[in-house]
Amino acid sequence: MEGGGSEEESSRSPAADVAEGEILAGLTVEEQKELRTTIEAHHRYRVGPGQCSSLLAQRIRAPASTIWSVVRRFDRPQIYKHFIRSCAIKGGGEVRVGCLREVSVISGLPASTSTERLDVLDEDRRVAGFSIIGGEHRLQNYRSVTTVTELGRPGEGIWTMVLESYVVDVPQGNTVDDTRLFADTVVRLNLQKLASVTEKMVAAAATSPEKGKSP
Repeated sequence: MEGGGSEEESSRSPAADVAEGEILAGLTVEEQKELRTTIEAHHRYRVGPGQCSSLLAQRIRAPASTIWSVVRRFDRPQIYKHFIRSCAIKGGGEVRVGCLREVSVISGLPASTSTERLDVLDEDRRVAGFSIIGGEHRLQNYRSVTTVTELGRPGEGIWTMVLESYVVDVPQGNTVDDTRLFADTVVRLNLQKLASVTEKMVAAAATSPEKGKSP
């Protein structure tokens, strides 16, 4: 198996690793306990030979509703995703499960276009997921799920944990570590920008009532 590791390693998922006691980077022990149901329900994959997967977390000081308003925009991933020049829903239709988007990637990356299908858009649970089904890029058979969960404790305020996981093929000639490093870097940069964008939205909303008042 080219760069795919052993069959035992390939069958494991991010949720399986977490279940064995590993604390996910970016989470406290308490947060991971609160998010276990979410991880088990939405971030578990059957990882086959020649594939790899990962699960990343981002803490954001913003309400889940604000973050979800950005994550749910399958038609506008460029709001928070780096490296995207433009995006259009194929056929100009509405955003719904099963629709396709055509993404144009900025120059300088090992990619130019990506055709992606919306697999999940759960407004109540705040879960979104998509698959890459075509285009010119190195992420073959890529599937991803993002969950948005609001947390908070008395005296500590409100914050939200965004979890994003994926499974993807390991390209021939690449290793699992190389593939995961590349994909993790892209996802991590996107999550960091999501935090920046939504925290600025909250700050702007907090100050906007004052703008209309006379000194």
